[in-house]
Amino acid sequence: MHARTRRTRLPAAGVAALLAAAAAVTVPSTAHAANILTNPGFETGTLSGWSCSGGTGSVVTTPVHSGSKALAGAASASDNAKCTQTVQVQPNTTYSLSGWVRGAYVYLGVTGGTSTWTPSAANWQQLSVSFTTGAAQTTAEIYTNGWYGQGTYYADDISLDGPGGGGDTQAPTVPGSLASTGKTANSVSLSWTASTDNVGVTAYDVYQGGALVTTVTGTSATVGGLAANTAYTFTVKARDAAGNASAASNALTVTTNPTGGDTQAPTAPGSLASTAKTTSSVSLSWTASTDNVGVTAYDVYRGSTLATTVTGTSATVGGLAANTAYTFTVKARDAAGNTSAASNALTVTTDPSTGGTGFKQAAPYLYNGWGNPPAATTVMNATGIKWFTMAFILSSGGCNASWDGQRPLTGGVDQQTINSVRAAGGDVVPSFGGWSGNKLGPNCADANALAGAYQSVISAYNLKAIDIDIENTDEFENYTVQDRILGALKIVKQNNPGLRTIVTFGTSTSGPTAAGNRLIEQSKAIGADIDVFTIMPFDFGNASTNMYTATVSAATGLKNKLKSTFGWDDATAYAHLGISGMNGLSDNNETTTVQNWTDIRDWANTNHIARLAFWSVNRDRGCAGGGLQETCSGIAQNDWQFTSITAGFTG
Repeated sequence: MHARTRRTRLPAAGVAALLAAAAAVTVPSTAHAANILTNPGFETGTLSGWSCSGGTGSVVTTPVHSGSKALAGAASASDNAKCTQTVQVQPNTTYSLSGWVRGAYVYLGVTGGTSTWTPSAANWQQLSVSFTTGAAQTTAEIYTNGWYGQGTYYADDISLDGPGGGGDTQAPTVPGSLASTGKTANSVSLSWTASTDNVGVTAYDVYQGGALVTTVTGTSATVGGLAANTAYTFTVKARDAAGNASAASNALTVTTNPTGGDTQAPTAPGSLASTAKTTSSVSLSWTASTDNVGVTAYDVYRGSTLATTVTGTSATVGGLAANTAYTFTVKARDAAGNTSAASNALTVTTDPSTGGTGFKQAAPYLYNGWGNPPAATTVMNATGIKWFTMAFILSSGGCNASWDGQRPLTGGVDQQTINSVRAAGGDVVPSFGGWSGNKLGPNCADANALAGAYQSVISAYNLKAIDIDIENTDEFENYTVQDRILGALKIVKQNNPGLRTIVTFGTSTSGPTAAGNRLIEQSKAIGADIDVFTIMPFDFGNASTNMYTATVSAATGLKNKLKSTFGWDDATAYAHLGISGMNGLSDNNETTTVQNWTDIRDWANTNHIARLAFWSVNRDRGCAGGGLQETCSGIAQNDWQFTSITAGFTG
């Protein structure tokens, strides 16, 4: 969720000193020599050769400076996402270090030596610096990092120009016996015998024609992204730590498989019927098709629009308007892409609107990784609150979910909190994402992989609901990742009947921003069937903002957007709407008072919205005049007063 108060801002004096230091750096011309870094452009798709602190580094496909990959470093309040590589160098030698970066407060340098940085690079900016090694120095550690709490930075095409170290000029022997061990229509698997070297082989570069396509440390690799029924020629070169490269292996030409000789389509699915319906969804089932090879998928159509694709013989189509007739058909597909004729057409009318979804949740955010977290049961006993939104599920590396990117899903403090809340008659909704940190959305390769990460958390706790706190440029404003998140939510909703899905995002005072409008429209387009669209009405940029008026205006704008996108009436739109405020002082010094929050709660009840939350229970303690704090609200209030008000939300 918001967690903006987790950011550590640079003091003005510190910024001035850093700017002065940066201004004093002399940027030399680039040395005309070989780049001795391993995986300098991250084109391997991995962090091979690099080590990033706290699992904060990942390889992304957007944004990139060149090629198809770049480094993303997720700086947090406690970790500057430092990524390093140690290389062999020669003593008393000048080296030129350069790289392209993007983000706020991004650094490039050599440990123990000089560095350079940029305070803000909205687009790719090249950083360059030179250094001279010491009289006995044989290694150098190169690094790039962001700054604490400044969010994700990106780096690409990092180059260290100069001679390799150790005096090693002997190249490895040529890799032998390059052969294909397998192939498909779009990939080729290769193997070869190992090279030898006087010091040691550190990597093998695999070339497709004259282009480097991957780098590995072992003696096998799979090259993907190929065209079917097409001939490709591969070679492999070995490399050592000094950057010496062997001659190329034998050239191997491999033709990928054709897409398949199967031209027989599956039989049409039979007996399409409706098994359930609500105001916004229809559940369908049908009898299985048969195929000479095998059915791989069923495409469900709403009219002529593809609504969803499943592998079984049932599906739920969501995002529908109340009291509206829809016509569905289903087609079967096989692995070769042959499609059956359509099933029988089925027309179903959704239920009329009753003004609600039946889902109402008062669930302020509680964060065990920050801000002196209180015992959940203490707050429950003092306020009557039953639900908490627990922050934050992040990536612990790749597409692996954990609390805050570092605490385990099971057996740790977070599970203890969930157990205690449930024992006291309450429950939780985990929140994925937030403003900063190494998030799952950019790290998971596609919607299916991301759905798998979500599912690991759903299954760990047998959840009734999940919250996707989609923020910042890495998720909310990155439309590739935004689509990935919506696709994943659609999958987990289909695989977990009864699961409620919530998306939480920023807003303007008049309603959703361009990214928010797109999120809503895309949710409708793919049938993601989101239960609650929650806005965060704060950080508008003006400390004098009336937070009750601004919140009502933003929520009304969201209601109108939901109506126009989904065709809902006022009552149905409100029943899919949530508000998540910020108690006391916001990051922009706006003030939500106790009376403001009471009025917002009363407005929410009057209009029967679905969800009321705030950031955060950790801050729900008084400290008048204390400014923006992690452990208190910055205003005069009783302990847990905002939580107590929120507990009065009934929808």
